[in-house]
Amino acid sequence: MKEKFDTLSAICSRETTRLYSTSFSLGILFFKKDVRHPIYAIYGFVRLADEIVDSFHDYPKSQMIAELKVETFNAIERGISINPVINSFQQVVNRYGIKHTLITQFLNSMEMDLGEQRYTAEKYEEYIMGSAQVVGLMCLHVFTNGNDDEFERLKMPAMKLGSAFQKVNFLRDVSADYQDLNRTYFPDVNLSAFSDENKRAIEENILQDFNEALNGIRQLPRSCRKGVYLAYVYYKQLFRKIANVPAEKVMSERIRVSNGHKFYLMFDSLIRYKLNVL
Repeated sequence: MKEKFDTLSAICSRETTRLYSTSFSLGILFFKKDVRHPIYAIYGFVRLADEIVDSFHDYPKSQMIAELKVETFNAIERGISINPVINSFQQVVNRYGIKHTLITQFLNSMEMDLGEQRYTAEKYEEYIMGSAQVVGLMCLHVFTNGNDDEFERLKMPAMKLGSAFQKVNFLRDVSADYQDLNRTYFPDVNLSAFSDENKRAIEENILQDFNEALNGIRQLPRSCRKGVYLAYVYYKQLFRKIANVPAEKVMSERIRVSNGHKFYLMFDSLIRYKLNVL
């Protein structure tokens, strides 16, 4: 029966999320049960594509991304894939009416990572839109559950939250991206001479995204608001840690928030949520 395979697919998406992201996994636990699986499915699919471009250096990455694109849209049309993660994702796409253009934009951004990139301001915005903002919009389709008016009202804050998360990731991983993958995401920044001034300018832009995103989080449905707020808190804390160190340190080590501190933030966030002081 396909139901058994669908169950396996959901488990694969969930375990993929848990393996790759403590922050998102803990946040998803605070969604209502009927929201958790669709978000696991979206994250699992996104992680699948990301792994191809970031990790599979000894394999034909361009070909694998092209095959992923074909398999994804075939699965959406057929309503099934033998790849459990894609099978889980296609169910969510079809159930919640996720626009195919969002998926295309995401995969196009993944393709941008396949070659050596020095991003202009225009290319940077295109990449942020495809790699992060559209993922926020996919999740928003689930959160608003077919309510088009609510989706449109929360669309911009969802994009800003995705943008903030991605830019924090860029700062956290700036050294590895530059030295190991030969990627320079920030436009008009010379990473061989990355300065505190460069870093502050990037941080001011990220802080603006965070501030605009928080207003949208406050308006999310209760089924998901708590979990999204928790992910926001985790990333804001990571951002603060990065902001408190010089550019030289960011270029020499990966800044992170310990799991112990994440659990402290979780309990603090729950108290704030119950007191309605987000």
